[in-house]
Amino acid sequence: MPRKHQFGILLAILVLSMFSNVLADLSVGVKPGDWIIYDVNYTGSPTQGHDIVWAKMEIMSVSEHLIVVSMTSKFSDNTTDISTATMNLDTGDLIDNFIIPANLNTGETFLSKNLGNVTIDQNEQRTYAGATRTVCITSTSTNTYVWDQATGVSVEGISQTEEYSIHSIVSETNLWQPSSNGLNPASVYILTGLVVIVIMIFTAIILHFQRKRTCRKQ
Repeated sequence: MPRKHQFGILLAILVLSMFSNVLADLSVGVKPGDWIIYDVNYTGSPTQGHDIVWAKMEIMSVSEHLIVVSMTSKFSDNTTDISTATMNLDTGDLIDNFIIPANLNTGETFLSKNLGNVTIDQNEQRTYAGATRTVCITSTSTNTYVWDQATGVSVEGISQTEEYSIHSIVSETNLWQPSSNGLNPASVYILTGLVVIVIMIFTAIILHFQRKRTCRKQ
C-alpha cells in the first residue's frame, strides 16, 4: 500500500477517534420528569408563532444524548399549543438551543445546528427562580443566551430583530429549590408575635408597679 494512502487512513482514524472522544464527553444534565416554566415578553410585532407569552418545557425521556421534550406554549391571543420534539446533543438539533451539554465552562464549545460551533463566552452567578445559579452566557449579533451550567437548560434568552424583541426568563422549575435567604414568612410571623407578647408583658409589669406607687402615695 502506498505511504500516502497509509497516512490518509491513519489521519482518518485519528480524526474519528478525536470526534468520538468529543461525543463521549457530552454530559446530559436533565432527567425525565424535570420541567421548567418561562415568562415571555415581547415588544414590536413578532411574526406568527413568536408571539408567545408563557411556555413550559418538560423532559419526557433521555436516552444517551437524545432528549425528548414536551413544549406547551401560550400565545397573545390566549391560544395554546402543545408539541413534542427530540433534541440531539450529538448532531446539534437543539430546537432553539433550549438544552445544551451540561457543565460547560468559559471557552468550551458545543454544536448547534442553527449556530454552528458555539463557544461559551463566560460563566457567572445569577439568580433565577429564587436560587443563585452558575450560568453559561453566549451572545451573537441578535441573540443573548443564558443556560444553567449544571443542567444545560436555558434560563434566559433575548432575541432582537428590526421588527420586534423577545425576552424569555425562567419563573418556576423543579430542577432546583429556591434559596432560603433569611427567615421564611412563618418564622417572621412567629417572631413578631413573640415580640408583641414580650412588649405586652413588660407594659403590664410597668403599669402594675406604677399603680402600686400611686396607692402608697395615697
